[in-house]
Amino acid sequence: MYIFQRYSPVSHFIVSCQKSLGHLALIELEKENQTLVPNKAWYPAKVDVTSPEGGKYSFPVYRWITDSKVQSFREGAEYVCNHWKEDTFFGYQFLNGTNPMLIQRCTQLPSNLPVTDKMVFPDGQHNLAEEIEKGNIFLCDYKLLDGVESNTINGNKQFLTAPLVLLWKNNADHLVPVAIQLKQKPKEDNPIFYPSDSEYDWLIAKMFVRSANFNLYELNAHLLRTHLLAEVFAVSLLRNLPMVHPLYKLLIPHTRYTLNINFLARMLLISKGGTFAKFTSSGGEGALTILRRSLSTLTYSSLCIPDDIAERGLKDVPNFYYRDDGLQLWEIISRFVKSTLAFYYKTDAEVQEDTELQNWIKEIFQYGFLSQESTGIPQKFTTVDEMVKFVTMVIFTCSAQHSAVNSGQYDFGGWMPNSPTTMELAPPKEKGTTTEKTILETFPSVNTTVHAMATVWLLSKQSSDSIFLGQYPEKHFTERFPLLKIKEFQEELKKLSADIKARNSSLDLPYTYLDPEVVENSVSI
Repeated sequence: MYIFQRYSPVSHFIVSCQKSLGHLALIELEKENQTLVPNKAWYPAKVDVTSPEGGKYSFPVYRWITDSKVQSFREGAEYVCNHWKEDTFFGYQFLNGTNPMLIQRCTQLPSNLPVTDKMVFPDGQHNLAEEIEKGNIFLCDYKLLDGVESNTINGNKQFLTAPLVLLWKNNADHLVPVAIQLKQKPKEDNPIFYPSDSEYDWLIAKMFVRSANFNLYELNAHLLRTHLLAEVFAVSLLRNLPMVHPLYKLLIPHTRYTLNINFLARMLLISKGGTFAKFTSSGGEGALTILRRSLSTLTYSSLCIPDDIAERGLKDVPNFYYRDDGLQLWEIISRFVKSTLAFYYKTDAEVQEDTELQNWIKEIFQYGFLSQESTGIPQKFTTVDEMVKFVTMVIFTCSAQHSAVNSGQYDFGGWMPNSPTTMELAPPKEKGTTTEKTILETFPSVNTTVHAMATVWLLSKQSSDSIFLGQYPEKHFTERFPLLKIKEFQEELKKLSADIKARNSSLDLPYTYLDPEVVENSVSI
C-alpha cells in the first residue's frame, strides 16, 4: 500500500487490494519523500477499510507524519467512541484496559456498600449470596483515593471520587456493573447508582469511576509499579554488579533509557507545576498522597502475575486476555531466566556466596521497598529458585507489565469521555438531577483535554529505535550456552506472538499489548 502526500487542504485516497488479507489487527502507513516537495509533513485523519468479506475497519490516525519511516496504527479510539457508554465495555476495561490490576473476585460484600438483592437484581432472577458463592461477583475498590486533595485547574476546583464498583459475570460471560457508590462512606447524599436508574444518572456514575480509574492507575499501576520500580532495579544493578557478572549481562538490556525517561518525567510531567498538574484531578499534592498510599500497599506477590491472579481470584474469569497472555509471557521469561542462570549457579550455596548478587537484592529491599518486611520482597537469596523468580519478576515488570499498562493509554483515553482525566463538577448528591447539560459541564474543559490527549498520545507512542522483548543487539553474552538459550527464548516468543495474533483474529477488539512483537525490552517511554 502506498500513501501519497497531499497538496490541497483535504485529500482522499482509495487503495485497492485484489486479495483478502484476513482479519486486520493493524495497518502500516509510509509517507514517501517525493523529490518535488521533500520532507513535507502529512496529517492523515483515518483509514477506513472494507474487506471482500464485508468486514469494516476504521483506524484513527490524527497525527503528523514527518519522516519516511513506516508507522503502525491499530483500531482503538474509534471503537471506544462507539462503545464507551455500554456496560459490557465498561466491565471489559477492568480486565483488558489500561488498569487490569484492581479488579478482584468478591467473596463478601464490603460493609460500606449496603446493597440488597432487590437493588442489584430487580428482576428477581438472581440473588447476591448465590452469585457470590458461584464466583460471579467482582469488586473494584478505589479506597486509595479517599480524602485525596483534588487539584485546581484554571482557577477552578476539580473533583475526584473514591468509588466502589460491584460487577457481575452474567449468563453471557460478560462482566457488567450492577452497583456504583462514588464515595467510601454510605450516606444519604452518597447514593448508590444502578443500571435501572435514568440514563444520565447511570452514565455520570460510570464517568466518575473512569476518571478515578485514570488518576489511580497512572500513579499506581503505571508510574510506581513499572517506571519507579524499574529505576530501583536499574540503579541497584549499576551500583552492585560489574559488567562481567552474568546477572548484569542478563538485566542490562531491560534498563535501556529507564533512568533517562524517569528523569524527564520528574522534570516535566510530575514536577510541581508540571504537565500532570495541568490536566488531572489528582495533580499536585494529591498525586504525592496517592503515591505514598500506593507504596504502602505494594507487595512482592502483586508484582508476580501468577501469584497476583490467584490472590485476586481471577484464574477462571472468561475473556481476560491480560491474564492469558501475561501468564504465558511470565512462563517463557521464567524458563529463559532459569536455564540461563543455571549455567552459572549450580547450587544454592553458590547463590548464597555471591556477595555482589546479595548486595543487589539487599539494596532493592532497603531503598526500593524501604526495608518493609510486610512487602514480602526478599532481603537476600538463599536458593537458585528464589533468585530465578525475582529476576523473572524484574524482566516481566520492565517489559511486559509496562507494555500492558502503558501502550493502551491513547487507545482507551483518546476518546476523552471514556477516560476523563478530571471532573469539573461535584458528583451528584441525589438521583434525578443529572441531565445531558450537566454531563457536558462535568467533563474537563477543552484546554485541559488538549493537554491530556497530547500527553497520553506521546506516552503511548513507540520510539523510533525501540528494541523489543528477546532482541539483544548488544552482545553481552559470549558463551555458547546462553546464546543458545537466547535463541530458544526468541523462538518461544515468536510462537506466542503467532498464537496471540490467531486469537485476536476472531475478536471485535484485539488485545495486542502483550504480543511480544510490541513489548519493548525496557521502560523507555
